[in-house]
Amino acid sequence: MIIRRRLTVGVGILLATLTAGLGSALPASADETPTKASPKVELVLDVSGSMRTRDIDGQSRMSAAKQAFNEVLDAVPEQVQLGIRTLGADYPGDDRKVGCKDTKQLYPVGPLDRTEAKTAVATLAPTGWTPIGPALLGAADDLEGGDSTRRIVLISDGEDTCGPLDPCEVARDIAARGIHLVIDTLGLVPNAKIRQQLTCIAEATGGTYTAVQHTDELSGRVKQLVDRAAEPVVTPVATKGADSCTDAPELKPGLYTDREKFAEHRWYKVELLPGQELRASVSVFADRAVNNDYGMLLRAVTSHGREIVRGSESGTGRTDAISSGLRYPKPEQDDDERTPETVCLQVSNSFSAPASVKTTPGMPLELTVDVVDAPDEAADVAAFGLGHGWWLLGLLTLTGLIVGLLFGWISRWRIAVWRTR
Repeated sequence: MIIRRRLTVGVGILLATLTAGLGSALPASADETPTKASPKVELVLDVSGSMRTRDIDGQSRMSAAKQAFNEVLDAVPEQVQLGIRTLGADYPGDDRKVGCKDTKQLYPVGPLDRTEAKTAVATLAPTGWTPIGPALLGAADDLEGGDSTRRIVLISDGEDTCGPLDPCEVARDIAARGIHLVIDTLGLVPNAKIRQQLTCIAEATGGTYTAVQHTDELSGRVKQLVDRAAEPVVTPVATKGADSCTDAPELKPGLYTDREKFAEHRWYKVELLPGQELRASVSVFADRAVNNDYGMLLRAVTSHGREIVRGSESGTGRTDAISSGLRYPKPEQDDDERTPETVCLQVSNSFSAPASVKTTPGMPLELTVDVVDAPDEAADVAAFGLGHGWWLLGLLTLTGLIVGLLFGWISRWRIAVWRTR
C-alpha cells in the first residue's frame, strides 16, 4: 500500500513537472495575438483672422469648426491616438516673420480625453496669419515614432500666407520621408486658388481634398477620415528601387511605395517558383503640374535581360494617376526540383514638367506584387486577362452571328412582302 501511494505521488509530481515545462515552452495561444500599434491622427485647424467670416449656416467659420470638432471628438474610436494642432491662433500683429511661426500643438497625440480636448478647442478665437507649411511640418513631427498609420487632417479657409515655404513642397518632402503619412485637406471656401493649393497638398501624400460649406458636411467628413485611419485596408511598405536589376530590392507579395524622378527607370525583383504566377501593377501619381503627352511602362525581364511581358499606358492632359499591370505565369517543371526564377520588374515613365516646376523629390509610385498559383497551362488565356471564360466569349460571338442572320432574313422577307403589295 505504501509503495503504491509513493508511486502515485511520484507519478503525480512527474506529470505536474512535465505540464509546467510544456506550458512554459508552448507558444502563446491564438487569443494572445500581438496587438497592432494604435493609428495616429492629428487635426490641424486654421484659426487665422479670416475664420471670423460668417458664411457657414449663418455662423462664423470658427463656430462651425468648433461645433464639428465637438461632434468628431465624441465619435473618435477608442484605438485612435488623436491630437490637435492650430495655425494662426496666437499672434494678431503685422510682423510676417513672427506670424509665420504661429503654430502650436493644442492637444498632444495620444489616448483621447474628450472633455479636455473639447475644453482646449473652446478657447480658440480667430487671430492671425495662415502658416500652413510650418503647421504641416509641426504635425509631421507630432506624429513621429512607431509603426502605426499616420494621418493629418487639415481644415482651412485660405491660402498659405507664409511663402516662399510652399505647402505643396512641404507635403512632398513629408511624403518623401517614407513614413506613410497621409494628409487630407478640407476647404471651407469654394475658391479656385485655395482649392488648387489644398488639392496639391493632399495629392502629394495620397490624400484627398474635400470642399465643405456646411457644418454637418465638415463633421461628417472628418469623422470619415478618422474612421479610415482606424481601419486601414493595408499599410504600404516603403522601398527604394535601383538603377539595375542586380542591385534591385527583392520584393515579397505586398504593397510598396517609392519615388520616381521624371523620365527615370527603377528596378525591383521577385523570386518566382515553377507553377506560380506573378501579378504586378504600378501607379505613378502626378502630384504637380506636368506637360502633355506622357506614359509609363512596367516590364518583366529575366535576369539575363530578356523581356518576358510588358504593360504600358499613356495619356495627355492633366491626370492624377497613371497605372499599368502585367501577369507572368511560370509553368511547372517536369523534375522534382523547383528552381526559383528571378524576375526583374522595370518601372519607367516619360513624364516631363515645365521649367518652373520643381522636379524633386520624385513623384509618388505605388507598386503591388502578388504571387498566386499559375493556370494549368502557361498558354492558357487566363494568364493574359481573359480568365477561364473564353468559352463565354465564343458563345456570345456565335449568338451575335445567329441574331444578325435572323434579323437580316426577317428584313429581306418584310421587303419582299412590301414589294408584292
